[in-house]
Amino acid sequence: MTVELRHLRYLLAVAEHANFTRAAEELHISQPTLSQQVKQLEKALGVQLLDRTGRSVRLTDAGATYLHHAREVLRDLAAGERAVLDVQDLSRGHLRLAVTPTFTAYLVGPLTGEFRAAHPGISLDVREMTQDRIEAALLADELDLGVAFRGGHLPGIDSAALLTESLSLVVGRRHPLARRRHPLPVAEVAEQPLALLSADFATRGHIDAYFAQHRAQVRVAVEANSVTALIEMIRRTDLVTVLPDAITREHPELHPVSLEPGLPTRTACLLRRESAYRSAASRAFVRIARRSVRDGGQS
Repeated sequence: MTVELRHLRYLLAVAEHANFTRAAEELHISQPTLSQQVKQLEKALGVQLLDRTGRSVRLTDAGATYLHHAREVLRDLAAGERAVLDVQDLSRGHLRLAVTPTFTAYLVGPLTGEFRAAHPGISLDVREMTQDRIEAALLADELDLGVAFRGGHLPGIDSAALLTESLSLVVGRRHPLARRRHPLPVAEVAEQPLALLSADFATRGHIDAYFAQHRAQVRVAVEANSVTALIEMIRRTDLVTVLPDAITREHPELHPVSLEPGLPTRTACLLRRESAYRSAASRAFVRIARRSVRDGGQS
């Protein structure tokens, strides 16, 4: 018997769901048919791929090894299909992009606007994700490009610098600190109730590292998983946050407060999987992003 692509997809579905019934529902085939197909695959390979003795189905050691290679085959096949459909004149195509939350607030709008104006035939799938999820999705070939931050990337991720981002302490216009004309010593931040992004965001790690480096004991009163939510809180309360200067400039109701010593800048990057196929659409987006940042003076 010859191993066919459907066998790989069937095995992958069973492994992901750890259950034949749910995998069969996803594949739109009957459970007996799915079970028979997986048994045929095991027979062709001469090894047991699944342990069916427990409440849930799990991979054997041989199954886990085989599935690793099966995933690579399916991923490369999907990349090949996209390469065949890729149109070099950019009259049509598709681009899958993900950005971290701070970039959703000020960067993704202008970039996608310019890209759509230049290439209206290209469809865009834009998602907001944390940096670790972006890198995992790139490696799984679920994304073409990501916009995140430099440093500590997973093996297999290629990073190219895009812009330098600066940050400041931020308050609402009616906050007493909004009238301050001199930098605020970092130790005095301890007197302010902070509202920050939650700990699973790269921005929060950057902020926490700064306060830890300067031994500043701060009080985090609110954590949020949305930059938009932070902006609304700062506008309407006595809370204080830390935001990129590019966001603060776009919201006149927000007021930046310099810190002493200043918050360190960080480098935003375009992320790709090292071995990924570079479609015409992805190459065009990279060109537009670099030109936009250069001409617009983002920092």
